[in-house]
Amino acid sequence: CVNSCCEVDLLLKVRTQPALCQYEYIIVEKRGENKNVGFIQLNRPKALNALCDGLMKEVGYALDAFEADGEVGAIVITGSDRAFAAGADIKEMQNRTFQECYGGNFLAHWNRVSTVKKPVIAAVNGFALGGGCELAMMCDIIFAGEKAQFGQPEILLGTIPGAGGTQRLTRAVGKSLAMEMVLTGDRINAQDAKQSGLVSKVFPVDQLVSEAVKCGEKIAANSKLVSAMAKEAVNAAFELTLAEGNRLEKRLFHATFATDDRKEGMTAFVEKRKASFQDK
Repeated sequence: CVNSCCEVDLLLKVRTQPALCQYEYIIVEKRGENKNVGFIQLNRPKALNALCDGLMKEVGYALDAFEADGEVGAIVITGSDRAFAAGADIKEMQNRTFQECYGGNFLAHWNRVSTVKKPVIAAVNGFALGGGCELAMMCDIIFAGEKAQFGQPEILLGTIPGAGGTQRLTRAVGKSLAMEMVLTGDRINAQDAKQSGLVSKVFPVDQLVSEAVKCGEKIAANSKLVSAMAKEAVNAAFELTLAEGNRLEKRLFHATFATDDRKEGMTAFVEKRKASFQDK
């Protein structure tokens, strides 16, 4: 994986031109009719997109660049038809010690995906196992191809999920199914994932990515400022009590009245025309 010098050089490049930078483990570009959807494709086909440290750092750099890009209103993360990501890179983990993991806060930087202000859509085809399932769950919306499989098989390796698997999966599907998946390592298919609430929509394999981009375009057409507020409010439902969450929602709702976009949106509605948001 990339060394520290390469990391610094890569970070400087992606801040200015994320679509043009040469990445080793991912493909990065802008998609959509107006090029307003950031697109990140995991690209380690021989390893079924196993999430090595270098790949996750590159994902973080690409997310930072899209976050700073005023044209991008949503981001899609996907893999290949065969695998979204088949898990973390076990060869990298195999000989790690407790001291290394605890002292270096191993996997902490993976959480960057969940802290992006812009909406992130996971388009999952094939395997989303272990870290791959955790990566998908860090995203705001999960679309699945009809052959997708989700699982947390860490127990079969003598360990447990370490990037949110026990927490996000339980919040998404409930205690019983989460316990079953974590304790047995069994997988669920796309249809079961939708029924349980883990994913919102299932598409044919060859339509998945285009449908995710379409969703991203729909989101990007709205006010980016207000979309960030909406995302913050929904995410707060997993952290706060109902009363606290409602208070936060009310404050964010009130805050939209300080924006030009809220005024434009309501004026356009009254005048029966399409709103032209300026992200202000």
